[in-house]
Amino acid sequence: MLKLRPAIVVEIDRPAVNGAPEQDGSSAGLEQRLVVELTGKDRDGARRAAIADVALVGRAEIGDEVIVNVEALDLGLGSGGFDIVHANITRGLEGDGAPGGNVMKLNYTSLQHVVVPVEDVRLELPIRRPVAVLALHGQLAAVAWAFAQSAPTSRLGYVQTEGGALPGGHSRTVRALRARGLLAGHLTAGAAFGGEGEAITTAGALHHGFRALGWDAALCGPGPGIVGSSSALGHGGMSALDSAHVALALGCPTVLVARMSMGDDRVRHRGISHHTLTVLDLLLEPVTVALPAGTRSPVGNDLRAGLGAVFGGATARRGRLALDVERPVRITRHDWRRAVVDLPAYATSGLPTETMGRGLAEDPLFFGAALAAGTALAELAARAEPDDRAGERV
Repeated sequence: MLKLRPAIVVEIDRPAVNGAPEQDGSSAGLEQRLVVELTGKDRDGARRAAIADVALVGRAEIGDEVIVNVEALDLGLGSGGFDIVHANITRGLEGDGAPGGNVMKLNYTSLQHVVVPVEDVRLELPIRRPVAVLALHGQLAAVAWAFAQSAPTSRLGYVQTEGGALPGGHSRTVRALRARGLLAGHLTAGAAFGGEGEAITTAGALHHGFRALGWDAALCGPGPGIVGSSSALGHGGMSALDSAHVALALGCPTVLVARMSMGDDRVRHRGISHHTLTVLDLLLEPVTVALPAGTRSPVGNDLRAGLGAVFGGATARRGRLALDVERPVRITRHDWRRAVVDLPAYATSGLPTETMGRGLAEDPLFFGAALAAGTALAELAARAEPDDRAGERV
């Protein structure tokens, strides 16, 4: 059963935008960050952070009676440091749905809602424009920034998939990238919802982004947070396998953004993460994988030596890294490329420089691998055939 509790809204966070607080406590009207006071049995007076998806449950005001889902916060999950507003009893029961819509998202749940899908009637294949598949939402900003440095006039879109947070309005990174022109659009696919356009499938979202919106390249991956169980297959990173296969099937040159770390306390994520290795092992066709220039191998002693050359003192501060993970034989069939990365410039970009509580100085490899992927994506976009670009911009 859902773990639901009644509560009262006692505060509305109004984050600063360009030095001035937002008037409604939301970003672009997509999500509100609240403080609620639980009022149910044995919970009187307990104040907790909460978020509300405005499109789903309406806008809250101080004093509103709401129902919140408390389970993630009660469990202390890393990506669940807040309750989720399930319904606003005071003012959220008068929604009219989406006029003209005929497709449900989150269907057959109590949060099902109508959307107008973006899928195009005409199928035009192959697409031949590149897609970078993310392992984590935390890679998004670095990949987009590096792409823009190499291809400043190209249009880069983002397709949000399953594997992490489903609400499109939950990502502050997406809002920052859109505001700065580093993303040309944001579509939500499958169970993900709340983007600038709704797609029933990842394939439909990519096709629409390229053929109707005129994207030159796309990023495809989960929203913030990731589902995980410490098992080989039971984690949100497996969505990258599905997304890569979709991109390949559409005729898109495909880059897999390697999840790498020199600061993660978990051995299975040191060096190149087991998440990425598993996807590379299971892929039916080869893809491109980028490493920071100077990195000789994604695993083992060669990686350790390369990290010393590329990141120097940061490697020394971490001591001897446990990088001797099992290396699937099938990863050698992929197109491994090296790309120069500029960590100091990214550090001053004003974009996110933290992953799972670790800053760029503590885990430069995480950001270095993402920056390398963005550069590789720009190189593939530059090679796209001119005929494929003509007459499709809107």
